[in-house]
Amino acid sequence: MAATNNWTRQQLLVAFALYCQMPYGKMHSRNPEIIKIAEQIGRTPSALAMKLTNIASLDPEITSTGRTGLRGASSADKSMWDEMQGDWEGFAVKSGEAMRVALQGTEIPSLEIDEEEIDYSGKDKVVITTARDGQRFFRNSVLSAYDFKCCISGLANPRLLVASHIVPWRNEVSNRLNPANGLSLSVLHDKAFDIGLITINEDMTVRVSKKSLDELDYFYRDTILSYEGKPISLPEKFFPKLEFLAYHRAEVFEKPRRSR
Repeated sequence: MAATNNWTRQQLLVAFALYCQMPYGKMHSRNPEIIKIAEQIGRTPSALAMKLTNIASLDPEITSTGRTGLRGASSADKSMWDEMQGDWEGFAVKSGEAMRVALQGTEIPSLEIDEEEIDYSGKDKVVITTARDGQRFFRNSVLSAYDFKCCISGLANPRLLVASHIVPWRNEVSNRLNPANGLSLSVLHDKAFDIGLITINEDMTVRVSKKSLDELDYFYRDTILSYEGKPISLPEKFFPKLEFLAYHRAEVFEKPRRSR
């Protein structure tokens, strides 16, 4: 595909998908993944890296830290930013399809995920692909925002990390793929968060349930209770929304789980 001055919609979808799913510090023209993807969409690595920094200039969570990015965001960039913010699920599907077409089987390790336990019985290929696109987008966007580390413990093994929903998936359809509704947690802290054993305060510190387990359990004391009052590591982008955390504190924290 020959490069043109104006970015096509498909190229923009790939660039925005990459912006969401790649750590900010890796958005440069020397990154082998940037080089590979740029080649696939008919752009130079420098052009793709520049587009990512233009997108960053639209992100208030980047600019609020003094990292302004470039100031060359086009009207098409701004329009796609608004489209993404307004419909995360639709964007995840469309950008996933654009990425799949662009890569044509080329593997990008950081954008791959292990198959999770999803019941696909009776579902057609389109439904399965859509589910995987959404799953991949949310996981990669959340984990990359936290530099692939648990925001509570600092655990940095991606195979032991979960993109944990703040407001449960079933309770907030419109935001279930919004990365601001996610936290990067170890599998242990994800489970504790899911069942309401821990939550996050408005000041971004950990709160442990007073209905918790026996404090004489040394493993529990070291891995859960010891984080009481400690601040979480904050993400580079997709800062967790305060309203979502407030929902978790009110509706999930310290409440017994309903039987399924």
